[in-house]
Amino acid sequence: MDLTERPAHTEPRLEHTVVDGVATVVISNPAKRNAMTSGMWQALPVLLRELAADSAVRVLVLTGAGDTFCAGADIASLRAPGGRPQALAVLAEEALAAFPRPTLAAVRGYCVGGGSQLAAACDLRFAEEGASFGVTPAKLGIVYPSSSTRRLVSLVGPAAAKYLLFSGELVGTERALRTGLVDEVLPSGGLDGRVRAFARILASRSQLTQAAAKEFADGREDRDAYWSSQAQDSGDTAEGVAAFLERRAPRFTWTTGQPGAGTTTG
Repeated sequence: MDLTERPAHTEPRLEHTVVDGVATVVISNPAKRNAMTSGMWQALPVLLRELAADSAVRVLVLTGAGDTFCAGADIASLRAPGGRPQALAVLAEEALAAFPRPTLAAVRGYCVGGGSQLAAACDLRFAEEGASFGVTPAKLGIVYPSSSTRRLVSLVGPAAAKYLLFSGELVGTERALRTGLVDEVLPSGGLDGRVRAFARILASRSQLTQAAAKEFADGREDRDAYWSSQAQDSGDTAEGVAAFLERRAPRFTWTTGQPGAGTTTG
């Protein structure tokens, strides 16, 4: 099945499936190129909490229905007073960034505005040739959130981030790959198969290694002793070495859902 193949409907919504350890979340608002409504921004953190609590989920893929990833926030919602839509977008972005297992954005078509925020909040981004990326607050007179700006800078560097933020111009996959905005570019028709295959690879690997690496890569510096203890107590290191020597697939047992495991802020 295609990553975005779902029953036809018209109302804005988030859809998800869980197959073989891979949760696929689909942004679907076909009337507006998968723009995120206020309701969709609010629904995303709730859905992510549910998926994080599901021990069967080992990887999360975020994508858009049809031929577009996400054209940003529904502009009509930006008329709401008090900046609430932007606050909801930041909460959704932060919830995605904090998801305790590997996350992968599968991008085709437009990935603009709020869509680029969501893609940047994923651990990895794979794109199909012809995709377009844009960070567009300067076109609307919106102040881009500091957390989102820092995340963009960490991906592409200060100069490339300023280019995107100052101009609001769209860039193609060649430039996105060169600057680090995306990790792989696939030919037309090749995105779904590559994402499925790579998600299976991620699902087969040690969650212990992935969880620690995600914390360290995101800047956590005070948990070396914690993760060393987790590695020692889990038995996963011994299992990984034994499996390598015995030329078999490892059977890792540590999960982010077990007591005392996973990322914390304390």
